[in-house]
Amino acid sequence: MQSVLVLNFTYEALSIVDLRRAVRLVFAGKAEIVHADAGEMRSSRVAIRMPSIVRMLYYIRRRRPRVPLTKKNVLLRDAYRCAYCGVRGDRSMTVDHVIPRSRGGASTFENLVACCSECNSRKRDRTPDEARMPLRIRPREPQHIPYVIIERHTAPDEWAKYLSLYNVRIEQRVG
Repeated sequence: MQSVLVLNFTYEALSIVDLRRAVRLVFAGKAEIVHADAGEMRSSRVAIRMPSIVRMLYYIRRRRPRVPLTKKNVLLRDAYRCAYCGVRGDRSMTVDHVIPRSRGGASTFENLVACCSECNSRKRDRTPDEARMPLRIRPREPQHIPYVIIERHTAPDEWAKYLSLYNVRIEQRVG
């Protein structure tokens, strides 16, 4: 089923819903179609353009959802690239604690990076400074919408101007 971007009254991205839910929001008078794809949905009485983006007609106040901390999400955030040597891997990639757990390092997005197995073995139970292995990236917690849409490369082109409000650069280079 086709995905539809739902915008708040202020044109900020709220969520992604399926086509059926978006059409129900439009028919209930809760949302308006901002952008429609080619094609129509027809019933015996009504024809409606297939929406790609809808905007709520009232402001919805809510907290921004957080990305769950999992190995897959850390690897996706880092684009499967080793934080120490920069090599790009696939299933052989591991996750490394920048500050080792044995030294009080927490399991958070700010302390976990993608790492190839060679660098992980070489670093062992040391900090990057002690191992003389500087980080190429500064790990950060990813924002929800850019993470889901941009990192997984599933955003249609017409969504780009509404998602550009977010900082889609998940990690910043250590300079």
